[in-house]
Amino acid sequence: MRSLYLNGTWADSTAAESIDVINPATEETIDSVPAGGREDVDRAVAAAKAAFPAWSALTAAQRGAYLSRALEVFHNRSEEVASTLATDMGAPLKFAKQVQTGVPLLMFRTFLEVLEEVGERYFEGEQVGSSLVVREPFGVVGAITPWNYPLHQIVLKVIPALAAGNTVVLKPTEVAPFGGYLLAEILHEAGLPAGVFNMVSGTGPEVGEAIAAHPDIAMVSFTGSGRAGKRVSEVASETVKKVALELGGKSPNVILPEADIDQAVSRGVANVMHNTGQSCNALTRMIVPRSRYDEVVDKAVAAAEKHAPGDPFAEGTRMGPLISQPQLDRVRDYIATGVGEGARLVTGGAEPPEGSKSGYYVRPTVFADVSNDMRIAREEIFGPVLVLIPYDTEEEAVEIANDTAYGLAASVWAEDRERGLEVARKLRAGQVEVNGGDFNPRIPFGGYKQSGVGREWGVFGLDEFCELKGIQL
Repeated sequence: MRSLYLNGTWADSTAAESIDVINPATEETIDSVPAGGREDVDRAVAAAKAAFPAWSALTAAQRGAYLSRALEVFHNRSEEVASTLATDMGAPLKFAKQVQTGVPLLMFRTFLEVLEEVGERYFEGEQVGSSLVVREPFGVVGAITPWNYPLHQIVLKVIPALAAGNTVVLKPTEVAPFGGYLLAEILHEAGLPAGVFNMVSGTGPEVGEAIAAHPDIAMVSFTGSGRAGKRVSEVASETVKKVALELGGKSPNVILPEADIDQAVSRGVANVMHNTGQSCNALTRMIVPRSRYDEVVDKAVAAAEKHAPGDPFAEGTRMGPLISQPQLDRVRDYIATGVGEGARLVTGGAEPPEGSKSGYYVRPTVFADVSNDMRIAREEIFGPVLVLIPYDTEEEAVEIANDTAYGLAASVWAEDRERGLEVARKLRAGQVEVNGGDFNPRIPFGGYKQSGVGREWGVFGLDEFCELKGIQL
């Protein structure tokens, strides 16, 4: 069984119970982690609290130097990281290298670039009239992270929190925990001072709630389901701490009549099938002009069927398994629900993929003739399931796109950028891409409505972990 990481050392949990870690491609137990408890959280918070004065007193450049060494270690271990995440997550090895490992590396590097660019002046403050406005760290930050991008989501919280001068207590997901263990090893190897980073494995109801409730934790950053996010907010409210939430989505992909249909459909389908549909910002509602609807349905079917699930380590595999048996059951239930609601199943389905004998595999699935009031159009499925919704006018398309409890991401495909931008401005989402716009790690990432509170990425992610103080002079 693995250990906890407390005050710069690997330590046993006070709890005797453990949690098995399952390889989702084989259903075999590959390791176990401690089912930590509240006493473990107390130990972690005490270490972080003791380390805070010295860490926060360092200059931005000094903190950056520690983190730069960690980035170098991370880069040197990237092949090992990718292989570990492919096993832990069931992600195809190529995807594990490019996305599950490559994107956290990019984000880590970007945060360090931002820290160097803003420099000490960012923290020392700016003159506003006769006053000074300064940024200061909160203190001890609790980070609670999910299983779908297990290392990426950790990097988005831990690195900017540390860069801003906070100390951290991390609860990684117990379902795919190795991203947290890898980062703990990397920070340890880089010589991060004891207590600056601490990690307690365990479940949300036990360790997660203990972090959210702890009076010595000044801020909690959570990524996960809406239900769990609401619970974190509720528990954290007792101590009136800051809460940042990155939650779910049911993101629209609006295709305008004159768009490049081939690009719009192929890119849109790939977006949904990546990571076996387990992405909070997946564009799972494709909103299609009725005049081109049949054409889009045919192209979506052809594109989805290229994502046949398979062994994550086999050459050419584009889609791995879902993360767990409960997630597989959930996705299959939604597919059955879609059929029951009267949507037209045009490819995929709830049955296991042909030849599947073990692993949490599901077929890439596309529904046509979906109305926006169906459950499969309103609720986050978190699997490789795309719904196609027809519209007659642009106003109707925008109305359908915005008719959701969520607002994390969106996409527009148009005949040109200016036309796409015009529609993008009408969409109520925190991040909108136009004609498959380039990935940019410096823009703000976060959602409107029930998709969350706060922003990640770039300088906006650094801001999230800073208190603002006004000094009247």
